[in-house]
Amino acid sequence: MEQPNKNFKIVSIKKTRMILPNAITLIGVCIGLSSIKFALDGKFIIAVIAILFAGLMDALDGRIARLIKGTSEMGKELDSLGDVISFGVAPAFIMYFWNLQYQDKLGWLVCLIYVVCVALRLARFNVNSNDEPSWKDNFFEGVPAPAGGIIVLMPLIFSFSGFDKYYFNLNYDLVVLIFFVAISFLLISTIPTYSFKKIVIPRNMTVFLLFSIVLFFGLLLIYTFKVLALSGFIYLFLIPISYFHYKKINKSKNITDGKNKSEELEDIL
Repeated sequence: MEQPNKNFKIVSIKKTRMILPNAITLIGVCIGLSSIKFALDGKFIIAVIAILFAGLMDALDGRIARLIKGTSEMGKELDSLGDVISFGVAPAFIMYFWNLQYQDKLGWLVCLIYVVCVALRLARFNVNSNDEPSWKDNFFEGVPAPAGGIIVLMPLIFSFSGFDKYYFNLNYDLVVLIFFVAISFLLISTIPTYSFKKIVIPRNMTVFLLFSIVLFFGLLLIYTFKVLALSGFIYLFLIPISYFHYKKINKSKNITDGKNKSEELEDIL
């Protein structure tokens, strides 16, 4: 009777579950890199849409990994490396080919600064402790890389939206530089921004939420760049709101913790 091959190993279920989220991450990387090729060919509309799809892949990979229990350290590092490409390098090249190449050395400098800030922001995210209070999961420290990668494209999106016809003297050279510098600062800052990870929706509001989602994506398909431009401005408007909201929650939590500690130290004799 033939003996079984002792070198044969069955792949563990854990490793099998890791394949799908990592594959989604790599698909996102390929889409991000493809956006550079589209920008190089002058197809900026397709390049922006590619970045949006890369953002969709980035949103799905982590959630699917947690859903099927396929999270891993490799997946975490791969996701960060993919984010550097899709939301750091790719948007910088898109904006460089569209506008910044005409600003000589200054244009290339702000591209370098932006990509470095994306890398620093992701490195900080990876090393930060996960032992934070659960309420802090609703906030990011600084603007996340995917949001920064899309927001930095706002001048290009705004130009395609048709809104710029109301601003005849809009200087895109200056606007692009301001956006690159501002978003670079927000990426490495410690300003709390909404993460929308843990949103509690009352059951009686579920139908309205689903209707709103369908309405949003319907409008996105019909008025793509108008909806993107408005969404980008709404996100920027939410940044100061999230800052004050975070401070308010943090203050109330500190007051509560202080009361609890004083009660524990109270002399009961």
